[in-house]
Amino acid sequence: MSAACRAPHSTNRSRSRSRAALLGAGAAVAALTLSACSSGGTSGGSGNTNFVTGSDGIATAGKGERQDGPKLEGETLTGKHLDVADYKGKVVVLNVWGSWCSPCRAEAPNFAKVSKDLEGKGVQFVGINTRDPQKGPALTFEKEWKISYPSLHDPMGKLMLRFPKGTMNPKFIPSTIVLDREGKIAARSQQALNEEKLRKMIDPLIAEK
Repeated sequence: MSAACRAPHSTNRSRSRSRAALLGAGAAVAALTLSACSSGGTSGGSGNTNFVTGSDGIATAGKGERQDGPKLEGETLTGKHLDVADYKGKVVVLNVWGSWCSPCRAEAPNFAKVSKDLEGKGVQFVGINTRDPQKGPALTFEKEWKISYPSLHDPMGKLMLRFPKGTMNPKFIPSTIVLDREGKIAARSQQALNEEKLRKMIDPLIAEK
């Protein structure tokens, strides 16, 4: 576990009341820290999502059983305004990531490659950069891994909370959600993706009529 993922440890040895208060605060910080470092898993909270989860951890919903995606708009890492609704008519791949996240670094080359391969094929990638208080580390991440598509800057995770109940779990980063051409949530993964799994989420939606 990296230093960023370690739970804080109190060394306060003053009076019991002060120590209890400090330990309580430390526990809260630890919970947030562990949440920010989680990856993998298939749980997305309660809610009737109509997802069917395969053994590969990819969850899909049939064409007639999908929920509308949330309203997602804001400022990108490069300072431009982006509204995901403007991409309606395309398959939209939403990837939640952070520069501090080791699994995000592992999957980044796959997202860079597939996004390039699918240019001009009716697919738009959009990142949601979260828990990076400053844009600098995130911009460095994008440059290092040659990420060419835009990312919304969501340092407090507010955009993640807009997803319908059960479709997005803020504890799991990276996460990927794919919207069909009508803007409905068609597929979800709450783990780092290799190229094969990423294409498995996207290709059926490209083929949909």
